[in-house]
Amino acid sequence: MNEMTHRPSIDSPQLRTLLLTDLCDSTALVESIGDVATATLFRDHDRLVLDLQQRWRGRLIDRSDGLLLMFERPIDGLGFALDYVRTLEVMSASLGKEIKARAGLHVGEVLTWRNTDEAVLAGAKPLEVEGLAKPTAARLMSMARPGQILLSSVAEPLAHRASRELGERGQQLLWKSHGRWRFKGMPESQHVYEVGEPGIAPLRAPPNTPKAWRDIPLWRRPASLVAEAAVVAMFGIGIWFMTRPAPAIAFNQRDWVVVADLRNLTGQTVLDDSLQQAFRISLEQSRYVNVLSDMKTRNTLERMRLQPGTPLDRAIASEIAMRDGARAVILPTVAEVGGKLRVSVEVIDPHTQATVYAESVDGNGAESALSSIDEATRTLRGKLGEAIASIDKDSVKLPEATTGDLDALRAYALGQKAYGRGQYADAKGFYTNAVKLDGSFALAYIGLLRAHNALDDLPGGVANLRKAAKLRDHLPPRDAMYLDAWLAQVDAPLQALDRWRELSAMYPDFFPAAANVGYDLFSRNRFAEGLVFAKRASAAQYEFSPLATDLVGQFQLALENYDEAKAAFAHATGDGVGKAILRGASANAAEGQFDAAEALFAKAAADVKSDDFNHAAVYLDRGQWRQARREAESVIKAVESGSFRARAATFPIAVSEWVQGSRDASLRRLRDTARSALKAVDSPGNAAGALDDAYLAASAGILAQRMGDVELGREVARRLQPQKALLGAPSLRDMMVVLVANDLRSSGKPAEALSNLENAIDGDERFQVRVALLEAYAQAGKTEQALAQAQWLSTHRGRAYIELGCGWCQQSLNVVDTNLSQLRAAELQMQLGRKEDATKDLAVFDRRWNPATLPDYLRVRRDALLAASN
Repeated sequence: MNEMTHRPSIDSPQLRTLLLTDLCDSTALVESIGDVATATLFRDHDRLVLDLQQRWRGRLIDRSDGLLLMFERPIDGLGFALDYVRTLEVMSASLGKEIKARAGLHVGEVLTWRNTDEAVLAGAKPLEVEGLAKPTAARLMSMARPGQILLSSVAEPLAHRASRELGERGQQLLWKSHGRWRFKGMPESQHVYEVGEPGIAPLRAPPNTPKAWRDIPLWRRPASLVAEAAVVAMFGIGIWFMTRPAPAIAFNQRDWVVVADLRNLTGQTVLDDSLQQAFRISLEQSRYVNVLSDMKTRNTLERMRLQPGTPLDRAIASEIAMRDGARAVILPTVAEVGGKLRVSVEVIDPHTQATVYAESVDGNGAESALSSIDEATRTLRGKLGEAIASIDKDSVKLPEATTGDLDALRAYALGQKAYGRGQYADAKGFYTNAVKLDGSFALAYIGLLRAHNALDDLPGGVANLRKAAKLRDHLPPRDAMYLDAWLAQVDAPLQALDRWRELSAMYPDFFPAAANVGYDLFSRNRFAEGLVFAKRASAAQYEFSPLATDLVGQFQLALENYDEAKAAFAHATGDGVGKAILRGASANAAEGQFDAAEALFAKAAADVKSDDFNHAAVYLDRGQWRQARREAESVIKAVESGSFRARAATFPIAVSEWVQGSRDASLRRLRDTARSALKAVDSPGNAAGALDDAYLAASAGILAQRMGDVELGREVARRLQPQKALLGAPSLRDMMVVLVANDLRSSGKPAEALSNLENAIDGDERFQVRVALLEAYAQAGKTEQALAQAQWLSTHRGRAYIELGCGWCQQSLNVVDTNLSQLRAAELQMQLGRKEDATKDLAVFDRRWNPATLPDYLRVRRDALLAASN
């Protein structure tokens, strides 16, 4: 037999997956546990390898302390490696000694040949594998940290794409890039990746070794860094760069994060929602990191046309982050590893879905979870750039800030989810369960307040506000300030603006504060100032941004920026704010575009416009008196009898009766309206609505004065005078000025009336202050000044439509006055001898109100002007 018959036959090159593993510190392990225990350990180890080899269709090529296996597909090699590393963790727990392996996975061409039977009997391996793929996998394995699985740039995309074959486990895998590396003896650098399971994978860059080192760009090498540091030092910021945490993601103060759904690998379902909420609360304490609200993420899911219950995994959360401008995704995980409860948290770059940071904390049992979350998020916040001193100052430990009862925390979390879906009654039920389980759960009491408020039952929520106030020390700093603002809103409304401002200044991206500042400033007619806060609250990250956008539209309409107002209302309408379409109609009507306004009214849903006064005001603006009255009467039918809305709806009816000449009917209605509103003001159970009722009573008294009934105005003023807290509100204070000034004028004291009214003009005054000032100037013989007021009133139509008073019930009177002031301007021009200008003003009046439909008292005035101009 010649030599050639004994030489093995070499197969042609084949593309295969190679996995190399190595038990770390095996010699030290043998010394520590002894020979007998070692023999038992390795016997168990061999059974494990055989079992995994069969499960993942691998072929064992070589073994000693380590393994060389070959697979047809990368996903099979990865499955083997994951199971191998995890099972060694379990063996470690039972042995009481740490057993870890490192692994390297590569895909490449290999040459294989079978050794002869004689060679195998002599100790050779049955199958030989050679080729560049083998040393590449060996380099990956040798550089890996204990417990780490490294993949080459060839193996990673193939395994990543196929990871869905691993089912739910594949979705939970962590993938991380460690950059480019150079291997000794290989000309090209290699990109190295890590993959592993939460709580097991180190997710840390491997250390440099003589055979594998990081391929660092020239500009980042030591010599270059020295030069760069010198340049930085010249600008005096070298120390700052040296001491400041250097995040691997471009994260800046006030950037946003999306918290993905908690991956609970323990099987303890009580941890699902409770720890997810705990992560959110812990992060929300930061003034450096902003957390996208649960409601906002669910809204974005809807925009992505996904089902409401779609889990926020790495991929979905990353897409939400990119859509809503969030810089990072936070992915929390809880697992049982080696008998410990391991809480892990990753920071993920949404653009690459790669893990940038990972932190894990081990504890004993479920009761350790909240403390572990505190520790993990504290470290995480520091890595994102937040100063440690700030973290300590702005944070309250979770068991104090929330509850030590995980069932109560889970009920609260379910309440938050229900609130985020707009299911306020369900949310109220969950919050109630939370406080039943833990009566000192302050955040849950605040949740109950918000739920009651969303259900239009603020009085019902006040008791919970009081309970939360007694537990203020249990709240995180931001929530404590939020509580203080609500207390002011209920107990001292005039101080609420300052509280909301403070909260907004401390937490600029806490949008509820900015929105409430905007609403308060809107109620005070401080439109230019409030627009800034409304715009801030309309940011995409705010769950109620459509409502804030609607508020932006209201400010723009008040400022007569009609195009901007209509755009904001259209945007809010598209995002589901039903009333915004009616305000869009008002914006069109204020510009005189009545056909466009009617088209929007026609589009509005019946339930949206059922209790709204906008259409009645537009009918009055067009001189359609009967339609205006019918519209206002329909509101009364649509609302609850005896409610404020029912009382307020009587005012537009009285206005329409007055304008069309039914003076006596209007006065009777105004008297009934004023007295029912005054009765409501005095009702002990109407503290939250007292200001609206007082404003309604004042409006009724003012209109009655204009029709000659001075007694009703005096009665209203006398009844409201003791209401010192209410009179502190700028809106009601202005209306009282008008009531008193009108009474002074009727008593022949125009100079005193003028003094009071002029002092009230500050740019934020109510529309009716200008109306009263017009007549006071006219009565005092100051015709030019009266004309200036008439021109102001006729041109500020946007403000007339949108000024907030008694829930916009006064809108009808303001809109009528924009038209009456046009007629008044023509009369004043005529008094000044300016016939041409008077004719022009009269022509404008005729375009607004058809002369053929004018009631007699208005037609007489109009015809007299027409005759004088000829």
